[in-house]
Amino acid sequence: MRVVDFAAVHIEQAARIAKQNYDEERGFVPALPAIDKAPDLSPYVENGLGVAAFEGDSMLGFLCSESPFKNAFRSTDAVGVFSPMGANGAIVKDRANIYARMYQAVGEKWAEAGASSHAICLYAHNKEAQEQFFRYGFGLRCVDAIRDMDDIAEPPCEGYDFAELNRDESSQVLPLIHKLDAHMASSPVFILRPSDTKEIFEEKVSCNHPIIFVTTRDNKIVAYLRAERDGETFICNAVDYAHVMGAYCLPEHRGAGLHQKLLSLMVHKLKDQGYTRFGVDFESINPTAYAFWLKYFDAYTHSVVRRIDEHAIMELA
Repeated sequence: MRVVDFAAVHIEQAARIAKQNYDEERGFVPALPAIDKAPDLSPYVENGLGVAAFEGDSMLGFLCSESPFKNAFRSTDAVGVFSPMGANGAIVKDRANIYARMYQAVGEKWAEAGASSHAICLYAHNKEAQEQFFRYGFGLRCVDAIRDMDDIAEPPCEGYDFAELNRDESSQVLPLIHKLDAHMASSPVFILRPSDTKEIFEEKVSCNHPIIFVTTRDNKIVAYLRAERDGETFICNAVDYAHVMGAYCLPEHRGAGLHQKLLSLMVHKLKDQGYTRFGVDFESINPTAYAFWLKYFDAYTHSVVRRIDEHAIMELA
């Protein structure tokens, strides 16, 4: 096996592997949309941060990334790189070893570029690659999941009322969003991100036109669910796709089935608007999210992350 810099002449073979890997995952998660071809890989030639593995003239795999960016995960001081869904792939045979050799080569590139946070999006059912990256010191960090628009059973939720907010009412959920921010900053998640002000939130609402359902009790909002035309992977470009952009329930009201009911209402609303797929992404290190979302959505990506020693980067500089 030889590992070389990813170049324009490799795009055709890499795109073929990328589509094969996507179709392989779609076999496990049928809600994923069919695609004719993989996303454009040419940007990964331009930044020079990718590699490809070959046996003779046959490509075994490729591993590319976006260019380095500051404040990885929007909550650290680290410079990060990220290989998104479709920007890496490998044939089935000897897949773990192929990824091992590719990361050894590409990790040096990423470190020389100043990145200490290395994140790679793998397909959820690509167990061989995940186990290899775990051996290399990576850990699971993020999950993307999807579902179709099959009905969700509605629990009775007696004593609670449910409603959709109009755009002018959207900022009523901001106190719960701030509580969600506080939850994300606590153990074991430890993600501290700046909270939106009312002005910033209202600007986002005016640009993104979210659908927001809320649960109230005694005229007080105790839970919400927000969806938009957005997403974290290339499938969000599908015209029939919507994405969860936030959800929270006050702790004292958990266990009453409120979010199950909110999801049911959201699915009916989205279906009426012509959507056929509904997605969510969440931090696997958030136990509340991990326990809830996978009851109703099927995971199709697992993003793994490693934080390397910044002193080693200084030695390379």
